[in-house]
Amino acid sequence: MPDAEILTIGTELLLGEIVDTNTQKIARALLDSGVNLYRTMTVGDNAGRIAEAVKESIQRAEIVITTGGLGPTVDDATREGIARALGVELIFEPELWAQIQNRFEHYGRMPEPVNRRQAYIPAGAIPIPNPVGTAPAFAAPAGKGLVVALPGVPAEMDFLLRDAAMPLLREYFHLESVLFTRLLRTAGVGESSMEGQLEDLERMTNPTLGLSAHPGRVDLRLTARAETPDEAKQMLDSLEAEVRRRLGDAIYGQDGQTLERKVLELLAERGWRLATIEAGTSGLLAAGLSAEDGPYVGGRLLPTGLESVRLRKMMEDERATAEVEVILGLTLRQEPGRSQFEAQLIDPRGDHAWGRSYGGAPANAARWATSLALDGLRRRLIS
Repeated sequence: MPDAEILTIGTELLLGEIVDTNTQKIARALLDSGVNLYRTMTVGDNAGRIAEAVKESIQRAEIVITTGGLGPTVDDATREGIARALGVELIFEPELWAQIQNRFEHYGRMPEPVNRRQAYIPAGAIPIPNPVGTAPAFAAPAGKGLVVALPGVPAEMDFLLRDAAMPLLREYFHLESVLFTRLLRTAGVGESSMEGQLEDLERMTNPTLGLSAHPGRVDLRLTARAETPDEAKQMLDSLEAEVRRRLGDAIYGQDGQTLERKVLELLAERGWRLATIEAGTSGLLAAGLSAEDGPYVGGRLLPTGLESVRLRKMMEDERATAEVEVILGLTLRQEPGRSQFEAQLIDPRGDHAWGRSYGGAPANAARWATSLALDGLRRRLIS
């Protein structure tokens, strides 16, 4: 299968003036077509730098997709940069110019002389008309590969990627295999501990398993490449079954599932309502639960350093006044070199308490503590 690189072009991207949403869409489209994305890069509106970046990319990858820099102004330098990289001239395409004129006429306007620049593409390139904008795209052969230049405007890029670029790439490179992914979400087990349990699976080449750590949670990405969707699904099912066998209850959900949503679903199954009290977490526990639909009635945010005995008394009072079945209390205290987390739970089955020390970055401590508190409640509900 071919490798690909994405090159986003625009000085405004480097200055942080706009957010790049194009890379994510292109990466997903390549993944769905079984193409390996090797690297992404951003360069400013400079023909020399664009040429240098394209030259580097075509040495590593068969597919190079650029976005941006196809407008009519002098600083729209993508056409010139790609032509330099390929060692060819820019040539005028009368058909593209006619399409640009028709597009302007559709809006009751006449194109400016500078718009004529948009009808120039590298010699030998395949023109790609743009029915949703005024910036035509093109695909330029580069040895055994292809450089595809798309507009930077997200709506135009998205349309041309879906309706023109990806069909062209599938035909050009005979892309017949598919790449499927699946995300398993875990909580309560650290990345290093999980590495020890899954090390041999991480060395597999197809399907593959990758870990992505977050405070108190780890996501597992399973990926399979096959000739058909059914084959890929079978490969993922087999790998998932083995991962679940090893990790057990540490897995709380899949793909878009959140830990907060899972907890609320389990509470709803029992017909229980939840209230929270937290200290030292900046309200992250309540914020995460409030963002999901479910039987969460609200929470109280208290000053840092709340004593365990005082927390217990407040939880009992809150449970009575709020008329809820479950109350979860959480305190986080910053100590020299570490953070100390403690959670208390009162539910119809009785009381439960747990805690742990955290030696990681203080900025992540509140999110870590929130994850462990929710995971403790989740495990209690499934036990």
